[in-house]
Amino acid sequence: MSYKKVIIKQFGGINELELVTEQELPEPAPNEVRVRVLTTCANFTDVMIRKGMYPDVKEKPPFTPGYDMVGVVDKIGSGVNNFKKGDRVADMTVIGAYSEYMCIPAEKLIKVPESLDADEAVSLVLSYVTAYQMMYREANLQKGQSVLVHGASGAVGQALLQLAKQLQLKVFGTASREKHPQVSKYGAIPIDYKSEDFVEEVKKQTEKGVDVVFDAIGGKNFKRSFNTLKPGGKLIAYGFYNAVMGKGGNIPLEFMKLMLWNLLPNGKKTTFYTIGGMRKKHPDWYKEDLQKLFGMLERGEIQPLIDRRMPLSAIKEAHELIEQGKLQGKLVLEIGE
Repeated sequence: MSYKKVIIKQFGGINELELVTEQELPEPAPNEVRVRVLTTCANFTDVMIRKGMYPDVKEKPPFTPGYDMVGVVDKIGSGVNNFKKGDRVADMTVIGAYSEYMCIPAEKLIKVPESLDADEAVSLVLSYVTAYQMMYREANLQKGQSVLVHGASGAVGQALLQLAKQLQLKVFGTASREKHPQVSKYGAIPIDYKSEDFVEEVKKQTEKGVDVVFDAIGGKNFKRSFNTLKPGGKLIAYGFYNAVMGKGGNIPLEFMKLMLWNLLPNGKKTTFYTIGGMRKKHPDWYKEDLQKLFGMLERGEIQPLIDRRMPLSAIKEAHELIEQGKLQGKLVLEIGE
């Protein structure tokens, strides 16, 4: 039986993405299961991987990208006894999910409640776990504290705003003006990063600054974010958007600067969060946090914002939309039924 998947032919632009047909389904090795993928997301992380700029991916092209997935167990490998055919499962695959079928070690899989919509469930796997772990594992935020969220209308930004509302935090969110309604929806104070100085705006509306800043922009933005912190505050960096998009910044140099700022005698701290690094160090945390988020979704406490749904064949257009920054929330690739 044949199946379709996307490959990166070589690192580079969107034309390096190609939809190909494999003539035979992959066979699960011992302790693996074969999953029929229902849905995955096109993420900015996938753009980094396509460009060869994502440090956690050591594979060389050609390979199949795809950072997250929800699917159905299709075949069980030997030694697997905790899953059965037909189970709905999720995984943060990092690569491989832009495919109709894939094989995954059973120990990595997390069961997905049958009541959940697959598109909404897959939206939690990367973006919401990232937001949850930064907020609770890294920042240890408490009710009533204040935060600045950059890219507040994006997938992780929206997750942060929803989780912040649960904690009754005071939130500032940067976004272009046309996206301010989506920022205000969750009680955040929107700041137009194009026409307003977010450092000045935060200083105007707080006594000493914010407790935590979440910044995936990078470049000169990191320093400005650091300047919005109150004494004892923390900058949590989790991306290098400007560097990836050729808008300034050097990833190794920026990372070094972040670490050096921890030596300054002002009580402010910085850290760089990666979901892959956290999962490698604390695999049980990842499963625990995703299961908590599934529960929150079931109870209606969070609601992923899905900008649009597209077929796998539209992968080039999907990556182009991500690079253009036109999305509010997630772009979901629907693969199976």
